[in-house]
Amino acid sequence: MTLPSNQAPPLRFGYKASAEQFGPAELLDYAIQAEEAGFDSVFISDHLQPWLHDGGHAPASVPWLGALGAKTSRVLIGTSVLTPTFRYNPTVVAQDFATLGVMYPGRVILGVGTGEALNEANLGITWPDPPERFQRLKEAIGLIRRLWSEDRVNFDGTYYTARNITIYDKLPEPVPIYIGAAGPAATRLAGRIADGFITTSGKKRELYTDTLLPALHEGLEKAGRPAGAIDTLMEIKVSLDETIEAAKEKTRFWAPLALTPEEKMGIDDPIEMQRLGEALPIERAASRFIVSDDPDEHVERIGWYIGLGFRHLVFHDPGHDQGAFLRMYGEEILPRLRAKYA
Repeated sequence: MTLPSNQAPPLRFGYKASAEQFGPAELLDYAIQAEEAGFDSVFISDHLQPWLHDGGHAPASVPWLGALGAKTSRVLIGTSVLTPTFRYNPTVVAQDFATLGVMYPGRVILGVGTGEALNEANLGITWPDPPERFQRLKEAIGLIRRLWSEDRVNFDGTYYTARNITIYDKLPEPVPIYIGAAGPAATRLAGRIADGFITTSGKKRELYTDTLLPALHEGLEKAGRPAGAIDTLMEIKVSLDETIEAAKEKTRFWAPLALTPEEKMGIDDPIEMQRLGEALPIERAASRFIVSDDPDEHVERIGWYIGLGFRHLVFHDPGHDQGAFLRMYGEEILPRLRAKYA
């Protein structure tokens, strides 16, 4: 998915399938509706456990993507994000996504990240510090790509080993790998080696302008890659309703997203994560979202991220009526965005 230096990635609008909030069949119905409503992509999170115990869900992403590919014909489909380093061995990830790529050529994206204790540590894994998680991710990506590009792989890494491994079903053009990042090290890595960069909205503006985007450009420059070489994906949290109060209230389910990394560091129990989220005021829960009853305001605030250079905007709505959100955004927001920015 690397583009020539004189060509920027196209502007795309995607739907974030909220695996923490809906069961697999209901979520699949919403994703199908997203394609019908004009969205360009559908991304699902990959969690063993959700943010909230009460009312939470955690469908497995890989079989769900297989079903989504079979039920749709156009949208890009992928993870945002999967951790290929603890719960999954990178060799298994390589096999899974090679198969998806063969079944749905040109449509599959593997989004990866360094992970969270909530999804990994309860398997008896000693949860390491960020530097080790980063090194594991880097090594895992290298192994996955070797498995996709070589006929027979033997690999002795610091963390992973492969003996006489062949991925028998794969395409000559490998599945693109996007790296999700919230800090400079993983963002630089995305610029150096990834096909795409993923991050999330609703944080301090300086994080994007002074930290993440300079790190991304530094990574691109170190690898001798042009600025438009990779897709830049922003997960944008949005809440549009008939009143400000209703739009704000919808964000309550997602209060744990407003916890700082320090507040949720090492927490591996959804019950405890739920307790911390419920203790937050609604204003803080809503702070990660674009909360408005005005479609024009949504377009304007989304446009800020487009102005920063993000070309793939994936929208996450916190409400339980996802059908209404998809209709509203498909009819009111996507046409305005395409008319103004495409």
